[in-house]
Amino acid sequence: MLKILFIQTGGTIDKDYPKTTAGYAFEITTPAVQRILENTNPSFEYEILPLLQKDSLDITDDDRNKIYESCLNSNYNKIIITHGTDTMIETALKLSAIKEKTIIITGARLPERFKNSDASFNIGVAIGYINSLEKGVYISMNGRVFPYNKVKRDITTGKFIDA
Repeated sequence: MLKILFIQTGGTIDKDYPKTTAGYAFEITTPAVQRILENTNPSFEYEILPLLQKDSLDITDDDRNKIYESCLNSNYNKIIITHGTDTMIETALKLSAIKEKTIIITGARLPERFKNSDASFNIGVAIGYINSLEKGVYISMNGRVFPYNKVKRDITTGKFIDA
Protein backbone atom coordinates (compact mmCIF):
# COMPACT_ATOMS: atom_id res chain seq x y z
CA MET A 1 0.00 0.00 0.00
CA LEU A 2 1.18 3.49 -0.87
CA LYS A 3 2.19 5.53 2.18
CA ILE A 4 2.93 9.24 1.91
CA LEU A 5 4.28 11.67 4.48
CA PHE A 6 3.04 15.23 3.96
CA ILE A 7 5.18 17.91 5.59
CA GLN A 8 3.74 21.38 6.12
CA THR A 9 6.26 24.21 6.01
CA GLY A 10 3.83 27.05 5.33
CA GLY A 11 3.68 29.37 2.37
CA THR A 12 0.67 30.67 0.51
CA ILE A 13 -0.93 27.22 0.21
CA ASP A 14 -1.42 27.13 4.01
CA LYS A 15 -2.41 30.77 4.56
CA ASP A 16 -5.71 31.38 6.29
CA TYR A 17 -7.78 34.44 7.01
CA PRO A 18 -6.66 36.33 10.12
CA LYS A 19 -8.53 35.49 13.31
CA THR A 20 -8.54 39.10 14.52
CA THR A 21 -10.96 41.77 13.46
CA ALA A 22 -9.68 44.34 10.99
CA GLY A 23 -6.65 42.13 10.40
CA TYR A 24 -4.93 42.14 7.04
CA ALA A 25 -2.08 39.73 7.63
CA PHE A 26 -2.76 36.09 6.83
CA GLU A 27 -2.05 33.39 9.39
CA ILE A 28 -0.66 29.93 8.74
CA THR A 29 -2.63 27.38 10.75
CA THR A 30 -4.01 23.92 9.95
CA PRO A 31 -2.25 22.23 7.01
CA ALA A 32 -4.15 22.76 3.76
CA VAL A 33 -3.38 19.19 2.75
CA GLN A 34 -5.44 17.98 5.72
CA ARG A 35 -8.57 19.67 4.36
CA ILE A 36 -7.84 18.51 0.81
CA LEU A 37 -7.38 14.86 1.81
CA GLU A 38 -10.47 14.85 4.03
CA ASN A 39 -12.53 15.71 0.94
CA THR A 40 -10.99 13.14 -1.42
CA ASN A 41 -11.26 9.77 0.35
CA PRO A 42 -7.73 8.72 -0.70
CA SER A 43 -6.82 5.07 -1.27
CA PHE A 44 -3.42 5.36 0.37
CA GLU A 45 -2.13 5.76 3.88
CA TYR A 46 -0.71 9.07 4.96
CA GLU A 47 0.60 11.10 7.82
CA ILE A 48 0.72 14.89 8.08
CA LEU A 49 3.61 16.54 9.89
CA PRO A 50 3.09 20.25 10.63
CA LEU A 51 6.78 21.17 10.78
CA LEU A 52 6.88 24.91 10.08
CA GLN A 53 4.24 27.58 9.65
CA LYS A 54 6.17 30.28 7.84
CA ASP A 55 6.04 32.27 4.67
CA SER A 56 8.80 30.84 2.51
CA LEU A 57 10.62 34.19 2.45
CA ASP A 58 11.05 33.74 6.22
CA ILE A 59 12.50 30.21 6.02
CA THR A 60 16.08 30.20 7.29
CA ASP A 61 18.99 27.82 6.80
CA ASP A 62 18.17 26.37 10.23
CA ASP A 63 14.60 25.76 9.03
CA ARG A 64 15.91 24.03 5.89
CA ASN A 65 18.10 21.85 8.09
CA LYS A 66 15.00 20.94 10.11
CA ILE A 67 13.14 20.00 6.91
CA TYR A 68 16.16 18.00 5.74
CA GLU A 69 16.46 16.10 9.02
CA SER A 70 12.72 15.36 9.07
CA CYS A 71 12.88 13.89 5.56
CA LEU A 72 16.12 11.99 6.16
CA ASN A 73 14.98 10.46 9.44
CA SER A 74 11.45 9.64 8.33
CA ASN A 75 10.37 6.03 7.87
CA TYR A 76 8.49 7.15 4.76
CA ASN A 77 10.12 6.82 1.34
CA LYS A 78 7.51 9.05 -0.36
CA ILE A 79 7.28 12.61 0.93
CA ILE A 80 5.30 15.60 -0.30
CA ILE A 81 6.20 18.97 1.19
CA THR A 82 3.87 21.96 1.03
CA HIS A 83 5.98 25.08 0.75
CA GLY A 84 5.87 28.68 -0.37
CA THR A 85 6.74 29.20 -4.01
CA ASP A 86 9.30 31.96 -3.47
CA THR A 87 12.01 29.71 -2.00
CA MET A 88 10.95 26.12 -2.76
CA ILE A 89 13.83 25.69 -5.21
CA GLU A 90 16.33 26.60 -2.46
CA THR A 91 14.77 24.03 -0.14
CA ALA A 92 14.83 21.42 -2.93
CA LEU A 93 18.54 22.07 -3.40
CA LYS A 94 19.14 21.42 0.32
CA LEU A 95 17.13 18.18 0.14
CA SER A 96 18.93 16.95 -2.99
CA ALA A 97 21.51 15.19 -0.82
CA ILE A 98 18.81 12.67 0.13
CA LYS A 99 19.14 9.94 -2.50
CA GLU A 100 16.97 7.07 -1.22
CA LYS A 101 13.57 8.77 -1.11
CA THR A 102 11.16 10.41 -3.50
CA ILE A 103 10.43 13.95 -2.37
CA ILE A 104 8.11 16.39 -4.12
CA ILE A 105 7.77 20.01 -3.08
CA THR A 106 4.58 21.82 -4.07
CA GLY A 107 2.65 24.93 -3.14
CA ALA A 108 0.00 27.26 -4.51
CA ARG A 109 -0.41 30.63 -6.15
CA LEU A 110 -3.40 31.39 -3.90
CA PRO A 111 -4.29 30.05 -0.44
CA GLU A 112 -6.19 26.75 -0.37
CA ARG A 113 -8.99 28.57 1.44
CA PHE A 114 -9.70 30.61 -1.71
CA LYS A 115 -12.29 29.17 -4.09
CA ASN A 116 -10.07 29.75 -7.13
CA SER A 117 -6.90 28.33 -5.55
CA ASP A 118 -4.66 25.91 -7.40
CA ALA A 119 -3.78 24.12 -4.13
CA SER A 120 -5.91 20.99 -4.64
CA PHE A 121 -4.72 20.67 -8.23
CA ASN A 122 -1.05 20.95 -7.25
CA ILE A 123 -1.42 18.46 -4.38
CA GLY A 124 -3.25 16.08 -6.74
CA VAL A 125 -0.52 16.28 -9.37
CA ALA A 126 2.14 15.58 -6.73
CA ILE A 127 0.21 12.57 -5.39
CA GLY A 128 -0.36 11.28 -8.92
CA TYR A 129 3.33 11.44 -9.78
CA ILE A 130 4.94 10.25 -6.56
CA ASN A 131 4.65 6.54 -7.41
CA SER A 132 6.03 6.85 -10.92
CA LEU A 133 9.10 8.97 -10.25
CA GLU A 134 12.57 7.68 -9.56
CA LYS A 135 14.06 8.50 -6.18
CA GLY A 136 15.10 12.12 -5.98
CA VAL A 137 13.81 15.60 -5.31
CA TYR A 138 11.22 17.33 -7.49
CA ILE A 139 9.17 20.50 -7.75
CA SER A 140 5.51 20.08 -8.74
CA MET A 141 3.74 23.24 -9.88
CA ASN A 142 1.47 24.37 -12.71
CA GLY A 143 0.53 20.81 -13.74
CA ARG A 144 4.11 19.64 -14.19
CA VAL A 145 6.81 17.91 -12.19
CA PHE A 146 10.43 19.00 -12.59
CA PRO A 147 13.69 17.58 -11.26
CA TYR A 148 14.90 20.07 -8.63
CA ASN A 149 17.90 21.08 -10.74
CA LYS A 150 16.01 21.55 -14.02
CA VAL A 151 13.42 24.10 -12.98
CA LYS A 152 13.23 27.85 -12.61
CA ARG A 153 10.48 30.31 -11.87
CA ASP A 154 9.50 32.85 -14.50
CA ILE A 155 9.13 35.98 -12.40
CA THR A 156 6.85 37.67 -14.94
CA THR A 157 4.25 34.86 -15.05
CA GLY A 158 4.95 33.20 -11.69
CA LYS A 159 5.02 29.82 -13.47
CA PHE A 160 7.65 27.16 -12.96
CA ILE A 161 9.33 26.22 -16.23
CA ASP A 162 12.25 24.19 -17.58
CA ALA A 163 15.61 25.65 -16.59
